Amino acid sequence: MQSAIPRFDKQGLKFAAVSYDSEEVLQFFSDRHNITYPLLADPDSKVIRAYDVLNAEATGMQKGFARPGYFFLDPNGIIKEKFFEAKYRERLTGNSLLIKLFPELGEEVVDTVEAPHLQLVLEQSDRTGVPGTRVTLVAEVRLPPDVHVYAPGVQGYKPTQLVLDPIPQMEFKPAAYPQPKILYLSAIKEKVPVFEGTFRISQDVKVSSAAAFWGSLEKGGKTITIAGKLEYQACDKSICYLPTSVPVKWQVQVFPLDRTRAPIEIRHK
Repeated sequence: MQSAIPRFDKQGLKFAAVSYDSEEVLQFFSDRHNITYPLLADPDSKVIRAYDVLNAEATGMQKGFARPGYFFLDPNGIIKEKFFEAKYRERLTGNSLLIKLFPELGEEVVDTVEAPHLQLVLEQSDRTGVPGTRVTLVAEVRLPPDVHVYAPGVQGYKPTQLVLDPIPQMEFKPAAYPQPKILYLSAIKEKVPVFEGTFRISQDVKVSSAAAFWGSLEKGGKTITIAGKLEYQACDKSICYLPTSVPVKWQVQVFPLDRTRAPIEIRHK
Protein backbone atom coordinates (compact mmCIF):
# COMPACT_ATOMS: atom_id res chain seq x y z
CA MET A 1 0.00 0.00 0.00
CA GLN A 2 1.06 3.56 -0.57
CA SER A 3 0.83 6.14 2.19
CA ALA A 4 -1.95 8.62 2.80
CA ILE A 5 -1.87 12.29 1.83
CA PRO A 6 -4.82 13.65 3.81
CA ARG A 7 -5.66 17.29 3.05
CA PHE A 8 -8.54 19.76 3.07
CA ASP A 9 -10.62 20.58 0.03
CA LYS A 10 -10.93 24.17 -1.24
CA GLN A 11 -13.42 25.02 1.48
CA GLY A 12 -10.88 23.89 4.06
CA LEU A 13 -13.38 21.58 5.71
CA LYS A 14 -13.31 18.14 4.08
CA PHE A 15 -10.47 15.66 4.07
CA ALA A 16 -9.50 14.20 0.71
CA ALA A 17 -6.81 12.29 -1.12
CA VAL A 18 -5.47 9.02 0.17
CA SER A 19 -3.18 7.14 -2.18
CA TYR A 20 -2.85 3.38 -2.51
CA ASP A 21 -1.27 1.04 -5.04
CA SER A 22 -4.47 0.19 -6.87
CA GLU A 23 -8.06 1.26 -7.11
CA GLU A 24 -9.10 -2.17 -5.81
CA VAL A 25 -7.09 -1.78 -2.62
CA LEU A 26 -8.40 1.74 -2.23
CA GLN A 27 -11.98 0.54 -2.62
CA PHE A 28 -11.41 -2.22 -0.06
CA PHE A 29 -10.05 0.33 2.43
CA SER A 30 -12.84 2.89 1.91
CA ASP A 31 -15.60 0.27 2.13
CA ARG A 32 -14.33 -1.01 5.49
CA HIS A 33 -14.09 2.51 6.93
CA ASN A 34 -17.30 3.88 5.37
CA ILE A 35 -15.40 6.66 3.58
CA THR A 36 -17.65 8.58 1.19
CA TYR A 37 -15.41 11.47 0.08
CA PRO A 38 -13.21 11.17 -3.05
CA LEU A 39 -9.90 9.33 -2.71
CA LEU A 40 -6.85 9.45 -4.95
CA ALA A 41 -5.11 6.34 -6.26
CA ASP A 42 -1.41 7.16 -6.68
CA PRO A 43 0.33 3.84 -7.55
CA ASP A 44 3.55 5.46 -8.78
CA SER A 45 3.73 8.15 -6.06
CA LYS A 46 3.54 10.88 -8.71
CA VAL A 47 1.23 13.10 -6.66
CA ILE A 48 3.28 12.45 -3.53
CA ARG A 49 6.39 13.69 -5.36
CA ALA A 50 4.52 16.65 -6.85
CA TYR A 51 3.61 17.79 -3.35
CA ASP A 52 7.21 17.17 -2.22
CA VAL A 53 6.17 14.93 0.67
CA LEU A 54 7.87 11.67 -0.33
CA ASN A 55 9.48 9.80 2.56
CA ALA A 56 12.75 9.05 0.78
CA GLU A 57 14.07 7.02 3.74
CA ALA A 58 11.24 4.49 3.66
CA THR A 59 12.08 0.96 2.55
CA GLY A 60 10.26 -2.34 2.07
CA MET A 61 6.47 -2.12 2.24
CA GLN A 62 6.72 1.57 3.13
CA LYS A 63 8.73 2.51 0.06
CA GLY A 64 6.94 5.26 -1.86
CA PHE A 65 5.04 6.46 1.21
CA ALA A 66 4.40 10.11 1.88
CA ARG A 67 5.21 11.73 5.15
CA PRO A 68 1.86 11.94 6.97
CA GLY A 69 0.39 15.38 7.10
CA TYR A 70 -2.19 17.94 6.02
CA PHE A 71 -2.44 20.85 3.62
CA PHE A 72 -4.86 23.68 4.42
CA LEU A 73 -6.14 25.44 1.31
CA ASP A 74 -7.97 28.76 1.08
CA PRO A 75 -11.07 29.19 -1.16
CA ASN A 76 -8.76 29.95 -4.11
CA GLY A 77 -6.88 26.67 -3.73
CA ILE A 78 -3.76 28.34 -2.32
CA ILE A 79 -1.90 26.36 0.35
CA LYS A 80 -1.95 28.51 3.49
CA GLU A 81 -0.68 26.05 6.09
CA LYS A 82 1.15 22.71 6.15
CA PHE A 83 1.22 20.26 9.05
CA PHE A 84 3.62 17.33 8.72
CA GLU A 85 5.28 14.92 11.12
CA ALA A 86 8.71 13.36 10.76
CA LYS A 87 7.58 9.97 12.05
CA TYR A 88 5.11 7.92 10.05
CA ARG A 89 3.31 6.57 13.12
CA GLU A 90 2.74 10.01 14.68
CA ARG A 91 -0.29 11.81 13.30
CA LEU A 92 -2.50 14.75 14.15
CA THR A 93 -6.20 14.00 14.03
CA GLY A 94 -8.53 16.10 11.92
CA ASN A 95 -10.12 17.60 15.04
CA SER A 96 -6.73 18.38 16.54
CA LEU A 97 -5.82 20.26 13.38
CA LEU A 98 -9.10 22.20 13.47
CA ILE A 99 -8.31 23.33 17.03
CA LYS A 100 -5.05 24.81 15.76
CA LEU A 101 -6.70 26.56 12.82
CA PHE A 102 -10.17 27.34 14.19
CA PRO A 103 -10.33 26.84 18.00
CA GLU A 104 -14.07 27.44 18.11
CA LEU A 105 -14.77 24.50 15.75
CA GLY A 106 -12.56 21.65 16.86
CA GLU A 107 -12.85 21.28 20.60
CA GLU A 108 -15.23 19.19 22.71
CA VAL A 109 -15.97 20.36 26.24
CA VAL A 110 -15.44 17.60 28.78
CA ASP A 111 -15.66 19.44 32.11
CA THR A 112 -16.16 22.84 33.72
CA VAL A 113 -14.38 23.52 37.01
CA GLU A 114 -15.00 26.38 39.44
CA ALA A 115 -11.70 27.35 41.07
CA PRO A 116 -10.57 30.20 43.32
CA HIS A 117 -10.74 33.46 41.31
CA LEU A 118 -11.40 31.78 37.95
CA GLN A 119 -13.47 29.31 35.95
CA LEU A 120 -11.74 26.51 34.07
CA VAL A 121 -13.21 24.77 31.00
CA LEU A 122 -11.50 21.55 29.92
CA GLU A 123 -11.70 20.54 26.27
CA GLN A 124 -10.12 17.93 24.01
CA SER A 125 -9.98 17.45 20.27
CA ASP A 126 -10.83 13.74 20.32
CA ARG A 127 -12.26 11.21 22.76
CA THR A 128 -10.80 8.27 20.84
CA GLY A 129 -7.52 7.42 19.15
CA VAL A 130 -5.11 4.68 18.09
CA PRO A 131 -1.38 4.24 18.73
CA GLY A 132 0.42 7.20 17.18
CA THR A 133 -2.57 9.56 17.38
CA ARG A 134 -1.89 13.11 18.58
CA VAL A 135 -4.77 14.53 20.62
CA THR A 136 -4.94 18.18 21.66
CA LEU A 137 -5.96 18.95 25.24
CA VAL A 138 -7.15 22.46 26.11
CA ALA A 139 -7.59 24.31 29.38
CA GLU A 140 -9.60 27.50 28.82
CA VAL A 141 -9.21 29.92 31.73
CA ARG A 142 -11.91 32.54 32.35
CA LEU A 143 -11.00 35.34 34.73
CA PRO A 144 -13.35 37.94 36.25
CA PRO A 145 -12.84 41.60 35.31
CA ASP A 146 -9.85 43.27 37.04
CA VAL A 147 -8.29 39.89 37.93
CA HIS A 148 -5.07 38.66 36.33
CA VAL A 149 -2.76 35.67 36.66
CA TYR A 150 0.95 35.63 35.93
CA ALA A 151 2.41 34.28 32.71
CA PRO A 152 5.43 31.98 32.36
CA GLY A 153 8.68 33.90 32.73
CA VAL A 154 7.47 36.13 35.57
CA GLN A 155 9.89 36.78 38.42
CA GLY A 156 8.79 36.85 42.07
CA TYR A 157 5.30 35.44 41.45
CA LYS A 158 3.88 31.99 40.67
CA PRO A 159 3.51 31.60 36.90
CA THR A 160 0.50 29.91 35.34
CA GLN A 161 1.44 26.36 34.34
CA LEU A 162 -0.40 23.32 33.04
CA VAL A 163 1.36 20.32 34.60
CA LEU A 164 0.40 16.81 33.49
CA ASP A 165 1.32 13.64 35.37
CA PRO A 166 3.59 11.39 33.27
CA ILE A 167 2.12 8.08 32.13
CA PRO A 168 3.86 5.45 29.99
CA GLN A 169 1.06 5.22 27.41
CA MET A 170 1.34 8.91 26.46
CA GLU A 171 4.07 11.24 25.24
CA PHE A 172 3.50 14.88 26.20
CA LYS A 173 4.47 17.71 23.88
CA PRO A 174 5.27 21.15 25.36
CA ALA A 175 2.25 23.18 26.43
CA ALA A 176 1.41 26.23 24.28
CA TYR A 177 0.55 29.49 26.06
CA PRO A 178 -0.88 32.68 24.53
CA GLN A 179 1.07 35.90 24.21
CA PRO A 180 0.94 37.64 27.62
CA LYS A 181 0.12 41.24 28.32
CA ILE A 182 2.75 43.38 30.07
CA LEU A 183 1.18 44.96 33.15
CA TYR A 184 2.76 47.89 34.99
CA LEU A 185 2.40 47.68 38.79
CA SER A 186 2.66 51.29 39.85
CA ALA A 187 2.80 50.52 43.59
CA ILE A 188 6.11 48.68 43.22
CA LYS A 189 7.15 50.15 39.86
CA GLU A 190 7.44 46.77 38.13
CA LYS A 191 6.40 45.44 34.73
CA VAL A 192 5.16 41.82 34.76
CA PRO A 193 3.74 39.46 32.11
CA VAL A 194 0.14 38.49 32.86
CA PHE A 195 -2.96 36.88 31.39
CA GLU A 196 -6.35 38.58 31.65
CA GLY A 197 -9.91 37.83 30.56
CA THR A 198 -10.28 34.48 28.78
CA PHE A 199 -7.26 32.61 27.45
CA ARG A 200 -6.41 29.07 26.33
CA ILE A 201 -3.55 26.72 27.13
CA SER A 202 -3.22 23.78 24.75
CA GLN A 203 -1.05 20.69 24.87
CA ASP A 204 -0.67 17.87 22.37
CA VAL A 205 -0.32 14.33 23.67
CA LYS A 206 0.72 11.39 21.52
CA VAL A 207 -0.66 7.92 22.16
CA SER A 208 2.28 5.53 22.45
CA SER A 209 3.10 3.61 19.27
CA ALA A 210 5.42 1.18 21.07
CA ALA A 211 4.81 -2.40 19.95
CA ALA A 212 4.40 -3.64 23.52
CA PHE A 213 1.54 -1.18 24.08
CA TRP A 214 -0.44 -1.51 20.87
CA GLY A 215 0.04 -5.25 20.93
CA SER A 216 -1.67 -5.38 24.34
CA LEU A 217 -4.82 -3.57 23.20
CA GLU A 218 -7.93 -5.68 22.84
CA LYS A 219 -10.70 -5.05 20.31
CA GLY A 220 -12.68 -2.89 22.73
CA GLY A 221 -9.71 -0.65 23.39
CA LYS A 222 -8.55 0.86 26.64
CA THR A 223 -9.50 4.07 28.48
CA ILE A 224 -6.48 6.17 29.46
CA THR A 225 -6.88 8.94 32.01
CA ILE A 226 -4.63 11.98 31.66
CA ALA A 227 -4.49 13.89 34.94
CA GLY A 228 -2.59 16.86 36.25
CA LYS A 229 -3.10 20.35 37.62
CA LEU A 230 -3.28 23.99 36.65
CA GLU A 231 -1.00 26.09 38.87
CA TYR A 232 -1.50 29.85 39.09
CA GLN A 233 -1.45 32.96 41.28
CA ALA A 234 -4.32 35.41 40.93
CA CYS A 235 -4.29 39.10 41.80
CA ASP A 236 -6.76 41.95 41.59
CA LYS A 237 -6.24 45.71 41.96
CA SER A 238 -5.62 45.52 45.69
CA ILE A 239 -4.73 41.91 46.66
CA CYS A 240 -2.29 39.31 45.42
CA TYR A 241 -3.64 35.93 46.55
CA LEU A 242 -1.60 32.92 47.58
CA PRO A 243 -0.51 30.56 44.77
CA THR A 244 -2.92 27.69 44.28
CA SER A 245 -3.69 24.84 41.90
CA VAL A 246 -6.76 23.03 40.58
CA PRO A 247 -6.84 19.38 39.39
CA VAL A 248 -7.53 18.65 35.71
CA LYS A 249 -8.44 15.40 33.97
CA TRP A 250 -9.14 14.11 30.46
CA GLN A 251 -9.86 10.61 29.17
CA VAL A 252 -9.00 9.05 25.80
CA GLN A 253 -10.33 5.71 24.56
CA VAL A 254 -7.49 4.03 22.66
CA PHE A 255 -8.34 1.33 20.12
CA PRO A 256 -5.94 -1.11 18.45
CA LEU A 257 -4.52 -0.37 15.02
CA ASP A 258 -6.46 -1.65 12.03
CA ARG A 259 -3.96 -4.08 10.53
CA THR A 260 -6.38 -5.79 8.14
CA ARG A 261 -4.72 -6.25 4.75
CA ALA A 262 -6.44 -6.31 1.41
CA PRO A 263 -7.22 -9.71 -0.13
CA ILE A 264 -4.05 -11.26 -1.54
CA GLU A 265 -5.35 -11.22 -5.12
CA ILE A 266 -5.47 -7.37 -5.20
CA ARG A 267 -2.33 -6.59 -3.18
CA HIS A 268 0.61 -4.83 -4.76
CA LYS A 269 2.89 -7.35 -6.39
